[in-house]
Amino acid sequence: MEKNPKPFRRMHVLVIFSVVVLLLFLAVLFDAQISKGSEFRAKSIASNATWQTVDASRGILTDRNGKVLVSNRLTYTLTLDKREFPDNASLNEAIDRLIKLAQKTGTVWEDTLPLSRELSPVLYLSSFGGEDFQSFLEKNGISRGKTAPEMLQTLRELFEIGASYDDIEARLIAGVRYELDGRSSYVFSEDVPGEMIAQITDGKFAGVTTGISTSRVYNTKYAAHILGRITRIYEEDWDEYKDKGYSMDALVGESGAERAFEAYLRGIDGTRIITTDENGKITGELYTAEPQPGDTVALTLDIDLQEVTERALANTVEEMIDEDSNQRGAAAAVVKVGSGEVLALASYPTFDLSTFSEDYVSLLADERLPMFNRAVDGTYAPGSTFKMCTAVAALEEGIITPSSIIRCEGIYSYYKDPQPRCWVWANGYTHGRINVSQAITESCNYFFYEVGRLVGQDAINNYALQFGLGKNTGIEIGDSAGALASAEYAERNGLEWSDGQTLTAAIGQSYNLFTPLQLANYTATLVGDGEYYTPHLLKSVKSYDNKSLIYVYDEEAEHVVEMTEETKQVVTRGMHNLTTGSLSGAFRDCVVSAGAKTGSAQVGTDIANGVFVCYAPYEDPEIAVAIVIEKGGAGAALASTAVEIINAYFTASGDGGVTPENTLLK
Repeated sequence: MEKNPKPFRRMHVLVIFSVVVLLLFLAVLFDAQISKGSEFRAKSIASNATWQTVDASRGILTDRNGKVLVSNRLTYTLTLDKREFPDNASLNEAIDRLIKLAQKTGTVWEDTLPLSRELSPVLYLSSFGGEDFQSFLEKNGISRGKTAPEMLQTLRELFEIGASYDDIEARLIAGVRYELDGRSSYVFSEDVPGEMIAQITDGKFAGVTTGISTSRVYNTKYAAHILGRITRIYEEDWDEYKDKGYSMDALVGESGAERAFEAYLRGIDGTRIITTDENGKITGELYTAEPQPGDTVALTLDIDLQEVTERALANTVEEMIDEDSNQRGAAAAVVKVGSGEVLALASYPTFDLSTFSEDYVSLLADERLPMFNRAVDGTYAPGSTFKMCTAVAALEEGIITPSSIIRCEGIYSYYKDPQPRCWVWANGYTHGRINVSQAITESCNYFFYEVGRLVGQDAINNYALQFGLGKNTGIEIGDSAGALASAEYAERNGLEWSDGQTLTAAIGQSYNLFTPLQLANYTATLVGDGEYYTPHLLKSVKSYDNKSLIYVYDEEAEHVVEMTEETKQVVTRGMHNLTTGSLSGAFRDCVVSAGAKTGSAQVGTDIANGVFVCYAPYEDPEIAVAIVIEKGGAGAALASTAVEIINAYFTASGDGGVTPENTLLK
């Protein structure tokens, strides 16, 4: 019996049809996924995605030996956007709610309004609000002369903070509104604990978004003035940064090394796309550009020496305070001879970078000005430490020779007025016949009155400028220029000048004002064969992974002071003899030989700043040190502090050795 062929034909048709459908499906799939996949993906993402900037990790800061000073850690951030609120009332209510949650969870938030956060017993307004606060007042037409309660009331009116909030609540709300002034959003907190993040997410806080960033970690509590801080870009600085590719909420160096080396420390931000479903739940993320961390910047600082310097300075000042109850500021600088490298730069009192935000208002209120970097911005009369400069000028100009003798008669009577006295006259005697080395050792004022008059102010100032005194040093973090005494300076500042001023200027008084860093570098230049190097903090820069060396500081001496070897020997011999003479008690414990000079600069009736400079070793100088203590009296009182610093440098690793440089250490 013949079989029916129809079922086979039907099967063939079905198979062929299925294959065709499958091929069509594959073709459509290929077109959707391959040919037009990126187009469809972009359309899909565009409908439920948000573009976000991913902050790049900031570069780390190390000391000269590779010890990490400032690094980073991953943190959560909270950003408050005022554009989400229709009016001031709703914005203030949201801020109050956010602050209360922050207080409950122990979250620290950004608030730099210089008005105390507590009533103890009344609101306090610091007069040191800084340029940002002064600009805020000026922009909003607010008088600077208001009392604290008046200022709070003004802020209440400006930000429409209602009477339902008590003064403390109003102050805290005003602090956030102050941060928001002039910008649509700001990062409320840089380091948010997980508890607050969870409550923000669950509580649906309007106008608040969470993010991931990095927070600076301070691996040392020293060198606060040198390391500096970072902050969000201020409104008035936006024009400076926007052309460099920064976002308005970017973190930038605000002071110190953070600001000076911003170009190296700044990383390159990345971008990512966050996709969400209709309920706002994150469904995925796609990095369109990976963030690139900033470079590693090695400073010339030796953090161990910095620690010793800060501690020694603080101990000396606190001992003086215990004796007479006078509050004092102080500073010290340590410079490497023959390179200009700054090994330590201390200012007292100081502050803690890790708690700066919490301490900000109290730091502003502190009359001792702990945020003032006295080492580079404090200017002081150098007193007798300037006599080496006057001696160099007199020797090089041929006014005296190393063997020239001048007889100290106690009272210098060349002019009818003034007739200044040598300091020993008060004790009933004079220095008698004395040469230049002896005059430096004995600090004979009479000797330097005479040579100062003979050399003249212009010649003295010429050498002072060569030593870097009375002008900006060029250090990367910036500094004060100070001043050199002259008729021109006096006229420019409405001060008196007479020929007699040259006498006091020659011994480091009159209108001479120098920074501790200038004094340390002046000493380093003097003992370093007159080679003047620009004081600097940058040693080298490496890529974040330490695979490539980007920069190494290798600048030559800026100039050489017009000074013979004989002149240097004559002057430094006088300094060395001081350490083996009247200062031998302090220098008996010094591990190397040294040279030094004391100074005492009058700042009021029976009040003088103590000034001290020294170098070591005497035979082959490596470091120069300068110390200034406000109301510190005789510079000799600072000698033991200097010896402690010198000993720390020459016994750096505890066994007489020195830690190898450029080694990254934890």
